[in-house]
Formats: sequence, C-alpha cells, structure tokens
Amino acid sequence: MKIIEQSHKILSYTGIGELETAGRVCYQSQDKITEDSAEKFVKMLRDRGHHAMIEFGEIWVKFITNRGVTHELVRHRHCSFAQESTRYVKYDGEMEFIKPVWYEANTEAGRIFRLALEQSEFAYLGLLKQGWKAQQAREVLPNSLKTEINMKCNFREMRHILTLRCGKSAHPQMSSLCLPLLAELKTKIPVVFDDIM
Repeated sequence: MKIIEQSHKILSYTGIGELETAGRVCYQSQDKITEDSAEKFVKMLRDRGHHAMIEFGEIWVKFITNRGVTHELVRHRHCSFAQESTRYVKYDGEMEFIKPVWYEANTEAGRIFRLALEQSEFAYLGLLKQGWKAQQAREVLPNSLKTEINMKCNFREMRHILTLRCGKSAHPQMSSLCLPLLAELKTKIPVVFDDIM
C-alpha cells in the first residue's frame, strides 16, 4: 500500500488564435488579424463578458486524485470524462491511495487513517481470493482510492470550474488539486485565466 500526492497534467489545449478567429466573425473584422493581435482581442472579449467566444478554446487535463474528488468533478456536465474503472481494473498489486492535504502521518489520526487503508486493501484482496470479481470486491474501497481521470472542456467551462473549485468554500482536497492547475494556466494562457482569483 502506498499513500501518494494528487497531481494534474495538461495534455493539450487550444491556442488563443482560434478564439480570435471565431470572435472576429462577430465583428466582421477578420482583416485586422495579425501575428500579435490575438491576445489584445481575446482580452477585450473576456473583459466585455463575451465569453461565448472563449468556448472555442478547449483544454484536456489528466488528474490523479481520489474517488471523492472525482465525484465532485463529474458534476461539471459540460465536460467530457474518461475515468479509471473500479469495475474492470483489478487492484491485485500494491494499492495506491491519495494523501489528504490535512494528513499527518505521525499523529494518532494519521495512524488511524493508514490502518483503515490497510484494512481496506486487505479486505479487497481477500475478497478477490474468495472468487469475487473486481466489480464486487470494490465495495470495500474508500473514497481515498487513487484514480486517474481525463477531463476535456472548453475554456469557458474551465474558468467556471476553477472559479468554484479554487474558491474559499471549495473542499480542501479539491482546491489543492485545482490551484496548481490555475497557476499553470495563468502562465500558459494568461489572457484567458489571469483574472481568476
């Protein structure tokens, strides 16, 4: 059994030139497109609240997190998701669990948490040995089970997700996953994301 950190990886995203190309149609100003006009134009769209044009940009992110966090992520129905299946993936090697942001290994609470994970892994493997299929044995697995999920959405939806999931009322585990993503997006695509928080 291993307790690991959650993480994200941006797999692909659209350039802002595509947002400008779409948005210029609204103003019939395609003749104003230059090599360096996209950033100023997209910022104008964003600042005016013309976010429908931001929907022309897409992002695809892979998260490694726990099952509890993914239950919150999949509530964003304007996204596409592909998630590791506990029905078909058989965890018969060393199981991985996600470290809660509040976890401290050398405390009584930390020891209780680790013991619960060890017992869950023991029960799961025992049920497999008794002939249960992975989809049956999964019933003993906790929310902290590590999972991988791919999420693809347009930039407008990602702005919405990050505004909610990085805010003060977000679950601490969710915000610790989304804040580094927001920081990276502010670097990679600042004109679309640098006004969030």
